[in-house]
Amino acid sequence: MVQALMTTEERPHALLLRGGRILDPSQGLDVVGDVLVQEGRVRRAARGAWRGELPSGCQVIDVRGLVVAPGFVDLHCHLREPGYEAKETIATGTRAAAWGGFTTVCCMPNTDPPLDTAAAVAFVLERARQQGVVRVLPIGCVTRGRSGVQLADMADLAKAGVVAFSDDGDPVADAHLMRQAFSYSRLTGLPIINHCQDKAITREGVVNEGWVASRLGLRGAPAAAEEVMVARDIALAALTGGRLHLAHVSTAGSVELLRRAKARGLPVTAEVTPHHLMFTDEWVLGYRDEGLRAPAAFPYDTTTKVNPPLRAQGDVQALRRALKEGVVDAIATDHAPHTLLDKLCTYDEAAFGISGLETALGLLMGLVQQEALDLPTLINRLTAAPAAILGLPLGTLKEGSPADVVVIDPDREWVVDVAAFASKGRNTPLAGATLKGKVVATLFGGAFVHNELAMTSGH
Repeated sequence: MVQALMTTEERPHALLLRGGRILDPSQGLDVVGDVLVQEGRVRRAARGAWRGELPSGCQVIDVRGLVVAPGFVDLHCHLREPGYEAKETIATGTRAAAWGGFTTVCCMPNTDPPLDTAAAVAFVLERARQQGVVRVLPIGCVTRGRSGVQLADMADLAKAGVVAFSDDGDPVADAHLMRQAFSYSRLTGLPIINHCQDKAITREGVVNEGWVASRLGLRGAPAAAEEVMVARDIALAALTGGRLHLAHVSTAGSVELLRRAKARGLPVTAEVTPHHLMFTDEWVLGYRDEGLRAPAAFPYDTTTKVNPPLRAQGDVQALRRALKEGVVDAIATDHAPHTLLDKLCTYDEAAFGISGLETALGLLMGLVQQEALDLPTLINRLTAAPAAILGLPLGTLKEGSPADVVVIDPDREWVVDVAAFASKGRNTPLAGATLKGKVVATLFGGAFVHNELAMTSGH
């Protein structure tokens, strides 16, 4: 079935996806049926075959045995432009997103210059319009220059089109400043996304504090460094009524703080990354999960260096449970591409970050195969749930919605070939791993931006 390639970014006048398993959590939809797309919009996504007359020139794809879902929404990625184009550009990053099934990506503001002015936001939006192949939603800075000293003009940034505020890569360490930011959050209606890390506790830590760090002689970053900041921000959100979104939660303690905050009805949401769900700190030693069929690696593998660090098995299990229960709302990639030289050095000197857009679905399907999560819940955490955090009508196949659609082959096995990545970032510990589950087509606004499917003409 998956044979001929169609030119990417080609927009059929009308398209019928025939006979797939339609998974749309926004509508509670899990049926076998047809999806009809016309003029860039979803015309029909429902059980059973389309019985009406097909539009003239409608193209048809037989997707029996495949899954059809809304395009994924990534709340947290780094497109690096402007300023760090050697690592990634909006053009390469959005193409990587399309290959991974993401039709909406929220880009973090740790660029050069940072996204702390309306002009900087306008640049990103215009570059995305010209060169991007999926939707790019900028996140603005909380503080000017991400320096943590003075608030950015958050009202102007909101008018310019940002969907949230963050100094990601660095925390907002000043609690008084964070309180003011939450007050602006109430005025704009946009969440504050904090990188929860007390740097006075982590110091120069590069891996999770524990037996792996001790064995390798690397400085450890304790879980408490994250949890202290999570507790502080939840308290400030309660005080101000501002919206808090916790970036890349990684510890069991953070999960419990989040659980209690939600039980109190506080406006707090959270995301977790694929790598924090699937890797432990033992990957730094070179150990690999046999279920992922990843080739063995040497200790001090710098592709495993990420912030927050990969944690212990107990943390991973707590994150999985929280995601299943909805305590952690969404999955976000924290796609952080780097150059080869950024990682081809000692572990202490290496840059933090994993390039994750293109491997996200294949990696996360491991949760389904291990029965830690069912497929509808996984799709929810990649579509409807992150869209709800943004308050935007995305991540859905409702009639009339933009035709942002992903087609998944849940049984396709494939080997991660970093040389073939669309992203400039090759920094992943999954190089050479065999994954099961692959995005085989992505439509953005009814246009193919990634396609490995055979097509025919309909009548």
